[in-house]
Amino acid sequence: MTSQFNRRDSLKTLAALGAAGSLGSWSALAGAQAKPLTVGVIYVGARDDYGYNQAHAQAAAEVKKMPGIKVVEEENVPETAAVQKTMAGMISQDGAKLLFPTSFGYFDPHILAVAPKNPDVRFSHCGGLWTEGKHPKNVGSFFGYIDECQFLNGVIAAHMTKSNKIAFVAAKPIPQVLRNINAFTLGARSVKPNITCSVIFTGDWSMAVKEAEATNSLADQGCDVFTMHVDGPKVVVETAAKRGKMVCGYHASQAKLAPNAYLTGAEWNWLTAYKTIIDAAQAGKPHPNFLRGGLKEGYVKMSAYGPMVPDAAKKQADDIKARMIAGSFDIFKDGIKDNKGAVVVPAGKVLKQNDLELEKMNYLVEGVVGSV
Repeated sequence: MTSQFNRRDSLKTLAALGAAGSLGSWSALAGAQAKPLTVGVIYVGARDDYGYNQAHAQAAAEVKKMPGIKVVEEENVPETAAVQKTMAGMISQDGAKLLFPTSFGYFDPHILAVAPKNPDVRFSHCGGLWTEGKHPKNVGSFFGYIDECQFLNGVIAAHMTKSNKIAFVAAKPIPQVLRNINAFTLGARSVKPNITCSVIFTGDWSMAVKEAEATNSLADQGCDVFTMHVDGPKVVVETAAKRGKMVCGYHASQAKLAPNAYLTGAEWNWLTAYKTIIDAAQAGKPHPNFLRGGLKEGYVKMSAYGPMVPDAAKKQADDIKARMIAGSFDIFKDGIKDNKGAVVVPAGKVLKQNDLELEKMNYLVEGVVGSV
């Protein structure tokens, strides 16, 4: 870690970014067969967090095996000007031509500040909403429809709950998080319409004490199946298991943390997006500005079922999963109300996964106990 922080801290000035911008052209990547493509990956937390950062690190580990690729990484980089220094260091000192700054808060203003000064470097951000005509062409956004997996988590949770109270520990009420909460709840209520899902927002991506407090509070309220959207689910998983509750995981598999409590989970398969973006860079093709995919495209996957999940639950979830992959199942459709009673998806309307309206979600659906 010392060398990584030295790289960040030793950069004299962000003015160096301007000089880095004149180093070459897009087409140079295609012709530079002898020189490896240096790819930088930046994490907001630890690479072994059993969660968001680990899912990206798993993809980076596979990228390292690809021919003609050199990978440089830095972990524990906050969503502040520190990430601008990290990006600048990777560009000027490591010669990175493609960066994966993975955390949501890296996009605006940090990537948007650095990218215009480095037109020959490609920036691929996880989760941001790249907009044609508004954002630089050398910037791109990729994300996965992991709400499909959270819907399936909800189906399994509904089969397993005894109290008909399930729980969601969340970081921030941004659209991606709200979409997961809503999908989890809709999945559960598709099995048992009277289920409620109680939500607590901790306020940030990684707050171990608040995550433990939220989990215990929800357990005290009678919730018996938990899922989450925080960077490192380890605390929620272990706390819930200690309370004798069941868990559906998120980001990566947490099964070995709580083998007797882990039902299944929603996992990322970031290598699919990474490979698409890297292939374009190596071939000198235009930078993919907006990539999205779900189960069908291999961007997300489900954890293996725990031994306590009954066959009936597996069959129902697997049948829905098959329909999702076939493109014949939609999550957000046909008269959905928010938890204040307002109609948010009118009767007869279907929001497909690539509908940008879903990327602007600002409500919690009926059945969710909590507020944005």
